[in-house]
Amino acid sequence: MGKVKAPDSSKPKTSKMRPALTPEAKENQMISLAMDLVEQRLRDGTATSQETTHFLKLATSKSKLELKYLEAQTEVAIAKKEALKAQQHSDEVFAEAMKAFKEYSGHGGSDEDDYEY
Repeated sequence: MGKVKAPDSSKPKTSKMRPALTPEAKENQMISLAMDLVEQRLRDGTATSQETTHFLKLATSKSKLELKYLEAQTEVAIAKKEALKAQQHSDEVFAEAMKAFKEYSGHGGSDEDDYEY
C-alpha cells in the first residue's frame, strides 16, 4: 500500500467563502482570514514579534481586567440610557395626567373660548 501524503501546512487555506452581503460581514471575513493566517504563522514559528506580542498581551491579567472594566462601563451606559427613557416616559404620563385633571375640573380645555355670554 502507498503512503498517504500529509497536507502541506505551509500554505494558507484558501477555502471558498460565501460573498459577504454587508460591509460588517465583509469586515468579519477579513478578520477571520487574518486570524487564521497569524495562527498558522504562530504554529509554523514564522510569526513576527508584533504578532506574537499582540497575543501575549491578550493573555495578561491586566488585559482581562481592562476588558471587564469596559464591559462594566457598557452596562452602566445602557442602564443610564434606560433610566433616561423611563424618566421621559414618566414625564409624558405626568403631563397627560395633569392635562386630564384640568379638563375634569373644568379649568382646562379649549371649550371655554367657544361659549359666549
